[in-house]
Amino acid sequence: MYSTWKKWNNTTRKWLWILVVIGLVASLPVIYERVQTESSAKQVQIVFSYRSLLDIASYQANPETFMSEQLDRLKNAGVNTIAVFESSLDELKKARRIMIYTSQDIANMNKTATSSQDNGTYIAFTSEDNASVYEPIIRETFSRFDIEVTPWSINGLPGLYLRTSPEDAGMKPLAMDPLAMEMIHDKGFTILPRMTDNGPYDQESVDKQLDLFVKYGVPRILFDGDAVKGFADNAEKHSLQAFADSLNKRGIGIAVIEGLKKQQQGFAKLAYLLDYNVVRLHSISDVDASDDQQTLADRIALAVKDRKIRIIYLNAAPSRNPAKAMVADPIDNLVHTLQEPGNAISRIEDAGYKLGTAEAFQIVDHSWEKAAKLFVVLGAVAFTALLISYFIPGFALAALLIGLAGSAGLYVLRPVMLEQLLALAAAISGPSVATLLAIRKVKELHEVHAGMSASRRLLHSIVLFVKTSLISLSAVPFVIALLNNITYSLVLNQFRGVSLLHFAPMLLVAVYVFLYQGESVLAELRRWLRMPITLLWAVIGIVIAGAGYYYLSRTGNAGSLLPGEAAFRAFLENTIGVRPRNKEFLFAHPLFIVGVFAALRFPKILYVMIVAVIGQLSMVDTFAHIHSPAFISLIRGLLGLGFGLVFGLIAIGIWQIIERCWMKWSHLLREQ
Repeated sequence: MYSTWKKWNNTTRKWLWILVVIGLVASLPVIYERVQTESSAKQVQIVFSYRSLLDIASYQANPETFMSEQLDRLKNAGVNTIAVFESSLDELKKARRIMIYTSQDIANMNKTATSSQDNGTYIAFTSEDNASVYEPIIRETFSRFDIEVTPWSINGLPGLYLRTSPEDAGMKPLAMDPLAMEMIHDKGFTILPRMTDNGPYDQESVDKQLDLFVKYGVPRILFDGDAVKGFADNAEKHSLQAFADSLNKRGIGIAVIEGLKKQQQGFAKLAYLLDYNVVRLHSISDVDASDDQQTLADRIALAVKDRKIRIIYLNAAPSRNPAKAMVADPIDNLVHTLQEPGNAISRIEDAGYKLGTAEAFQIVDHSWEKAAKLFVVLGAVAFTALLISYFIPGFALAALLIGLAGSAGLYVLRPVMLEQLLALAAAISGPSVATLLAIRKVKELHEVHAGMSASRRLLHSIVLFVKTSLISLSAVPFVIALLNNITYSLVLNQFRGVSLLHFAPMLLVAVYVFLYQGESVLAELRRWLRMPITLLWAVIGIVIAGAGYYYLSRTGNAGSLLPGEAAFRAFLENTIGVRPRNKEFLFAHPLFIVGVFAALRFPKILYVMIVAVIGQLSMVDTFAHIHSPAFISLIRGLLGLGFGLVFGLIAIGIWQIIERCWMKWSHLLREQ
């Protein structure tokens, strides 16, 4: 029985590579689908916030003229869209549509005592025309909150009295300012409405608002707050489905804001109901709007080119400038960021995009994709079993069977989890298997060709670097094919296990180097456990732990940069067009090349492969960022390999000098 199992197990190990290749071939048409999807939307919207402009204008001597002039400047600079929020009493006050009084204000004007029974809100319209436009809006809004509204006037101006405190009244969301929308539309801008989920969901009011959007040619909306329209009342009114139906009927899509700490509630479901008529949006905050123009331009261009962003949203805010004794604003800075000297617009256009109305990606999904993915799943399971077989050779067949059975179960119960687990497993297996094979090859070459010349060591180092990189990159098609879903491109769903991907291959290579290079794993384990721990080893352990912590802290977007690193990144991006990863071409790839070169003469140097595997896993991790175009990720990886090879050759030259000096000095010391 055992001999039969051993025979089947050995046969399985030979077939695992064949299954991996089959999975690779099956992934190719799925990858082509993703590339087609990513190339289907090339228009970029530049949005400026109307509320920001209104806030800035409120500090000007002639607010209306200022707003008109700044809108013209923004349009000439490349801004093609203005974001309009649901209005409020405060916003209407800043726009000079109304005046707001408290009961204290009224008492002061009438020179009477303030009534302890009156804490209402008094509104006066600044003209009869404004009264005719905004009185129905205010009445409708406050009636939905069961707040009494009665007529009131002052000095011949029509007005309203709201039986609620000014603080409470100011929190109630009004319909979007119709005069502002008309003015913005007449200026030739597209309108991006920002809707909230404040207050009860009313389908009639929603339809009325959406019909107004259609009138002004609104292509999509953006949500303001922590939830999408209809989320709060969805359990009772099924309002998300009703809202989605209204949007679909009018052909209106939505936008998702990049980088939110928490996704807006209900967004994923609404996106699904809209067949993913969704566009990604990158926001420049009012604080960042004052940054260096070149820095801002880099940020905007990178967002479009590297992260599938199709809407750039610009905020701004007034600020006090004591040095100039004036209230300043960043509009000038933003204009010069978009045009000269920042040239963000031209950089976007040079990358193959154009200004226009942002469109959702047209999802390319053929009927044969599910069949192809079955073979991809089989290949990914085989890749994982292959990795396991290098540590437990007798477990290859069992690993394959268990993996297939588990995959079948997850496919029925949790298909999304299956995709993510297999993508992570393949991503870990590729660089791990590649590096283990490289270690084996170095040992084999050293044993068979001891004392080989420097030129042969150089040739073997380069060839092994290329072969190892190709095997590592063979994990990439599995990651792309398994996660070929628009939800990952829109970051509504994310690749899980980034930290594990950055850590597991290093751990596996370390285990292999430390325990699988002697007589047996058990013997090596005993040898290491019996080794005395000195102060030097303790210091080395602390240093390694600190380096590991810093390394893992850099795996996310929030990792801190080294001094000068941001400028170096910008230089690479502006010079080459696509920035290779620093840790690949400046560190890990050269370390791999020089490590192999040195280990062919001094085998113990193979320990550096524990760290050198970072370059291999980093290439795979680049493609795990599904929100980045696959073509950009490919260029980034190839540039990293090319530059890494160059720096690796330089490192070999330096090593040769060190090696020759060491040999000469050690020889002289022996003679003495």
